[in-house]
Amino acid sequence: MEIDMEKLIRHPGRIGEGIRQNSVCISPGEELEYLTFPGLEKIEDVRHLVTTRRGGVSKGPFSSMNLSFTRGDNPEDVAENYRRIGQVLDCPPERMAASRQAHTTHIRRVGEEDAGKGVVFPCDYADVDGLITDVPRLALVTFYADCVPLLFVDGKRRVIGAAHSGWRGTADRMGACMTRALGEAFGTKPQDLFAAIGPSICQNCYQVSRDVAQRFFPLDGEETKELRRAAAVKLYGQERLLQVAEPDQSEPGKYRLDLWLANLLILMQAGIPAEQIFVTDLCTCHNSGYLFSHRVSAEKRGNLAAFLMLN
Repeated sequence: MEIDMEKLIRHPGRIGEGIRQNSVCISPGEELEYLTFPGLEKIEDVRHLVTTRRGGVSKGPFSSMNLSFTRGDNPEDVAENYRRIGQVLDCPPERMAASRQAHTTHIRRVGEEDAGKGVVFPCDYADVDGLITDVPRLALVTFYADCVPLLFVDGKRRVIGAAHSGWRGTADRMGACMTRALGEAFGTKPQDLFAAIGPSICQNCYQVSRDVAQRFFPLDGEETKELRRAAAVKLYGQERLLQVAEPDQSEPGKYRLDLWLANLLILMQAGIPAEQIFVTDLCTCHNSGYLFSHRVSAEKRGNLAAFLMLN
């Protein structure tokens, strides 16, 4: 029986596959809802999902599918949330490896020895915002609440990567760092990569200072004009000149930052074909009742997580 999932606010004017809602019954009358990219679902032997706030057991500001052990939630509730996600992925928590994020572009190649770290066992690493692996049945786990999830799949070489990219990571070109790391570790070629840019804060909701915006001015320069026009055709079906850091007309000295566009341009510059990059149309801030948003809730919140695994 189909359930009525929450009607989400989607980015206006967008075309393409976007991201879709899914639901699975975990007990009578209780549904776990998650998000997937149709473009990634077409790739054989890869499973992925991005969590929502629906289907967990956490309470209060962590309600209900919080995947972070570090925000003050009951650890037993978080562990149960992982167990439930594991049922959906057909992957127990002992076969998951989590990042230890600090807004860096540090990337870790994870192997069998990392199974369970950050989920069942403590991490013995820190300051890691990107994970890559070629190990089957080892799910990569990264965390978000407005920052950008980046997922990478090389089906030819059967390797995957997942990264957290906030404004700092995006300014430091995390997407290009991940592309390069996959090439160095496994011989991945950019043209063989499929990538997804997941639910995060949209440009309309993300006001930043000039100090932050100026880190992105190179992406709005003369040399990226054709790339930005190509991005507009991909995203909106029409050629126009998009801008990553747009002056906020309502408040002089402030800007509106488009992390979706910034990451798309960075991935395209890294050599990933535009048609192999799937971009979200869901803003965490606009949908804060369904997706955790730091801008809406500040410190009193849980974390979403992205999961990516080779079968």
